[in-house]
Amino acid sequence: RLDEITHNENEAVSNFNGLVAAKNKEIAASQGAIEEKTERAGDLAVKIATMKNDLDETKSTLETDEGYSAELDENCSKKAKEYDEIKKTRAEELVALADTIKVLNSDDALELFKKSLPASSLLQMQSTTQATRSRALALVRGAASRYNNPHLDLIALALSGKKIGFEKVTKLIEEMMESLKKEQTDDDAKREYCKTEIDETEDKQKALGHKIEGQDAHIAANEETIDTLKGEIADINADVKSLDKAVAEATEQRKAEHEEYVSTAAQNNAALELLEFAKNRLNKFYNPKQYKEPPQEELSDEERTYQAYSFVQITAHGRDEPPAAFGESSGKKSSSGGGVIGMINKIKDELKLEMNSDKLEEEDSQADYEKLMADSAAKRAADVSARTEKEAALSDASADLVDTKERRSETHTDSEETAQYMMNLHATCDWLVENYETRKTARAEEVEALEKAKAILAGADFSLVQRSVSTSVFMGHRQ
Repeated sequence: RLDEITHNENEAVSNFNGLVAAKNKEIAASQGAIEEKTERAGDLAVKIATMKNDLDETKSTLETDEGYSAELDENCSKKAKEYDEIKKTRAEELVALADTIKVLNSDDALELFKKSLPASSLLQMQSTTQATRSRALALVRGAASRYNNPHLDLIALALSGKKIGFEKVTKLIEEMMESLKKEQTDDDAKREYCKTEIDETEDKQKALGHKIEGQDAHIAANEETIDTLKGEIADINADVKSLDKAVAEATEQRKAEHEEYVSTAAQNNAALELLEFAKNRLNKFYNPKQYKEPPQEELSDEERTYQAYSFVQITAHGRDEPPAAFGESSGKKSSSGGGVIGMINKIKDELKLEMNSDKLEEEDSQADYEKLMADSAAKRAADVSARTEKEAALSDASADLVDTKERRSETHTDSEETAQYMMNLHATCDWLVENYETRKTARAEEVEALEKAKAILAGADFSLVQRSVSTSVFMGHRQ
């Protein structure tokens, strides 16, 4: 009996140690998760600090760029005003020259020159058509040799010939000037377009670069979170499996203990009944007043016939026995009956104490088992709830990871397309931007040379008029 109790106690201790080990494992897993999340929080704090530093540097750079942009806008505004003033002055100069030529070529001016200037002075002032053509041709060829413009070569060719009049040459010059002005306007517009597009594309590239960095960091954080959640879910599954095993073992043990208790209690009750029956039988002889008649049982016909037959046999057999010897104690009951009954009572009391102890032990074991079941059920429910939450978080993190990777791929494609667009922009714009001032200066000089050539040709018209007039005067003197 003591061996069984010791065995049961050892099994209970073993189960308790298993439960403690499971709890310690759970605590260790939770502590590991805490340390992991603490480390992650530290890394995030460092990243946040780094990003704040980058933000400060970006703000500082932005302030510098804004200052440079404001200064550039101011300088550009000044240059634009200066350029507008130059164009206005040149236009006024051209108008003044045209007005002067028009005044000098007027009929009134010619009549005045006839009266006020002598014939010899007019002959000295006259300029031949060939000389005028040569002066204009020299200007045009000089510009053509410097700028390699085929239109200038065409005008030079027209001036070098003698069949094309000055009116057609002047028209060619004016068309050339309009073409140069249009080319300059196109260059201005294209330069502004290139500058704007390059600035916007550079800003877009920087923004896409920052966006890719953010998405990479988000992907890394998601992957880390997924790994952590998978580890935590695996730990919870192991804990639940261990807990279920411990509960099953505890249930089997409680079942075996209860069956043993029921069997022992039945045996002890049977022993009590047997001892009570023996005591009652002794009381019938030694203490008739304490004797209790056993309840009468209804016998069947077969049992009554068998009992009557047995009684007849016993009576007949009793009559054949010799009479007992008579002695001094033959008429007295032995005094040892009280000792036997006392011993039976002692055995009954000890058996009752043992039965009561077994009952208390059974109740305690059952209460401990029920508490263990309640605690295990609560623990399992908490683990299952935590696992459900972590599985939901894992599902969300996995979906977010897939979505972020897709957006990262789209951003990467957009970045590559932007980089290709930037390369195309540079291929188109770099030469224009680098040579803009040179081309602008060259066109201005070409226009200036053409304007001078046009002015010379306009003066040639005036010289022709003066020559015809002077010729007629000279012929008049000769007459």
